Amino acid sequence: MRTLLLLFLLAVAWPAAAALNVFACTPEWGALAKELGAERVTVHTATSALQDPHRIEARPSLIAAARRADLMVCTGAELEIGWLPLVQTQSGNPRIQLGQPGYLEAASHVPLLERPARVDRSMGDVHPAGNPHLHLDPRNVARIAAVLGERMAALDPPQAAFYGGRTRAFLERWREATARWEKDAAPLKGVPIVVHHRNLTYLIHWLGMREAGSLEPRPGLPPTSAHLGELLAALKRSPAKAIARAAYNDARAADWLAERAGIPSIVLPYTVGGTEAAKDLFALYADTLARLLAVAN
Repeated sequence: MRTLLLLFLLAVAWPAAAALNVFACTPEWGALAKELGAERVTVHTATSALQDPHRIEARPSLIAAARRADLMVCTGAELEIGWLPLVQTQSGNPRIQLGQPGYLEAASHVPLLERPARVDRSMGDVHPAGNPHLHLDPRNVARIAAVLGERMAALDPPQAAFYGGRTRAFLERWREATARWEKDAAPLKGVPIVVHHRNLTYLIHWLGMREAGSLEPRPGLPPTSAHLGELLAALKRSPAKAIARAAYNDARAADWLAERAGIPSIVLPYTVGGTEAAKDLFALYADTLARLLAVAN
């Protein structure tokens, strides 16, 4: 009798198993899945804000997590090309393969910027489908949220109403926040900044800012002394307000150039977890704008 009572109490106290097991390739999609699924999902995020999403190893722990997944949410546009195909293959999980309902690729549902007319090795690490760093335009996040909510409902029909309600509530809050961010960010229009990598393109495009240069001589290639010297000369002629880099980018080139050009070097979170303040998607945008506005005047 005591054993039965103990089992009953454990069943009551222990949370019910989540209906959907989500594998998110990057923190922004993990955070979005949690927004829409709440306690009905468990989320494994493959990368962190302090990792370059281009350069991830297909570790056994990632393969094990993918093996358990009901839904895999990734960026696509070849952002994860160096590790994701191996994880999918080695997982042996038919649910999350390309073309299956359990695989969702964000880049397939938004208009991509910087689609090159041609691609060759001399251009550096250029993505043929377009720039994959699409989550830093909140309008793209809204598009993906709508698709993700529908996919969750399709994969877990008994909870379809729950996911639908969460998605509608999120999109309403997101629209209100986007309007507020755009109003607050008005002083950033036309402001020139130097970037480390072209991972802030969508943010710059959304805010109407201007990219005054990149620390990388070509996408994916590390900064060189010759290129930094040319960039410094260009900034002497036409100054920028700041040098902005993501939390995972090496600080040395940005700090070197900032000191000699007499402009600040700032770190932007880039994704959820990139700074202490950027704890969720809403805070990611709020902190990013606060850091940019601090150097705009």
